[in-house]
Amino acid sequence: MSESSLPNAVVGQSGGPTAVINQSLVGVVETLRDSGRIGRILGARHAVRGMIEDDFVELQSIDKAKLDRIAATPSSALGSSRDKPDRAYCEKIFEVLKRRNVGYFYYIGGNDSSDTCRIISELSAKAGFDLRCYHVPKTIDNDLQKNDHTPGFGSAARFVAQAFMGDNLDNKALPGIKINVVMGRHAGFLTAASLLARQRQGDGPHLIYVPETSFDIDQFLGQVDGAMKKYGRCLIAVSEGIHDKDGTPMAVKLAEQSKGEIERDSHGNVQLSGTGALGDFLSELIKTRLNAKRVRADTFGYLQRSFVGCVSPSDAVEAREVGRMAARLSLEGGEGSGSVAIQRVSSRPYQVEYKRIELSDVAAKTKVMDASHLVNGCDVAESFREYLEGIVGELPVVEQF
Repeated sequence: MSESSLPNAVVGQSGGPTAVINQSLVGVVETLRDSGRIGRILGARHAVRGMIEDDFVELQSIDKAKLDRIAATPSSALGSSRDKPDRAYCEKIFEVLKRRNVGYFYYIGGNDSSDTCRIISELSAKAGFDLRCYHVPKTIDNDLQKNDHTPGFGSAARFVAQAFMGDNLDNKALPGIKINVVMGRHAGFLTAASLLARQRQGDGPHLIYVPETSFDIDQFLGQVDGAMKKYGRCLIAVSEGIHDKDGTPMAVKLAEQSKGEIERDSHGNVQLSGTGALGDFLSELIKTRLNAKRVRADTFGYLQRSFVGCVSPSDAVEAREVGRMAARLSLEGGEGSGSVAIQRVSSRPYQVEYKRIELSDVAAKTKVMDASHLVNGCDVAESFREYLEGIVGELPVVEQF
């Protein structure tokens, strides 16, 4: 078969960038290229937006050294998109893929990206067009069903753990109350990773709040007051998605109280990142209600996603491998389209395996932390440390008097 008659492949990166998403991109490209069964490998600039605008970059001729440098570089090399394609949008994508003679489609992303992949797969099946669609997992939120954990989470969790290690030392040197707001709309995995900052008795964070439990202002103030009396200081980890007992995000309640405009993204989600409002609100509460003097708050925001030089070794390896696995599975073609999941074999020693799952198993679904890891609505159990260790990797050890 001549190269011109071989089917082409399209790969895109969607949603929030991560420190290792390019590893997955390169894993797909190198496996397809080595197979000799693909005509052209096209990277969609800015994900689905680039697809409907027919904006692609050639990937098959890039030399290995450059590909390896791209793989080791954080953020999305092809650019990303927050567009949430409905069926009509996906039909436009499908028409471009047909015109481009694309037989293989790979979409690296989270819950919504897997749903896009599912819709396009269904459209191709209905049209009788031979198109294999594979979702390649990615999200720092770690909230994909059927996955023990997801590429991107390990490195972001490493950043969070190390940031809290440093902040704990700072808070100990100049005692006071410090709040750090961490990404996590519905799942608290990333905020819970701050647990790893505790290396000695009394280390912070002393309080950890995640979206899996309801947030009560009076209880919060009582817990902060209790930590101050016990430790003489208080370091706090807070998920941006914390909500009240009715499920209303605190960010929404803040906007309503201040009569401010509630910003939403293309998915209809309230904009939680990129603002320090939650941290400022909690700080003001503590100052006013507890008469505390030294209270500070930081919002980690987008810093967690693509921080250079803070990559978990296992995260990089696994991100590359899920890309390779998606390409291999699609080329084998036995079960058509699907997604790749990372599943744990053991924690000590840390071992994982990669499995094909159905797109419907993961599409538009969210995994949250197991209740067994949550303590009194304000902490995370030590059992969560074993889950994190292999994912995050060995952390620096700090010495103290």
